[in-house]
Amino acid sequence: MAKCHAGPESMPSRILIADDYEDNRELLRLMLAVAKYDVLEAANGQDCLKLAISEQPDLILIDLSMPVLDGWGLFAALKSNERTARIPCVAVTAYPESDRNKALDRGFSAYLTKPFRSGELLETVRDLLEKRRARDGSGPDFADGHN
Repeated sequence: MAKCHAGPESMPSRILIADDYEDNRELLRLMLAVAKYDVLEAANGQDCLKLAISEQPDLILIDLSMPVLDGWGLFAALKSNERTARIPCVAVTAYPESDRNKALDRGFSAYLTKPFRSGELLETVRDLLEKRRARDGSGPDFADGHN
């Protein structure tokens, strides 16, 4: 688990990555760490669900194809739990368009394809965190994706 710390005046937003491929988690972790986000990781959907309930991240990036509990099942479990139902979730997949409409229709906040483009990833994360903060009216400050 990588931790990134902003200055004492603000706490970075916490992002949970759920992906069964370590290389994908590492790439995401590095991109998010550079933007000053606090990053948590899970290698499958079941571990992600446990972390989401206990750690209450500000946003979750979910690989749709994972062992134990896939991204679709994980998303359904997150949305049916009162502790995690309001956390924005981003579907991530290696299949460019085949699941986009299905994911967005089911309620995912956004859809990103692998390989990740850092600009698109950081813009999506920043926008969703801004929307959540405006909706909730509280929570930690979010990184702006700039150094």
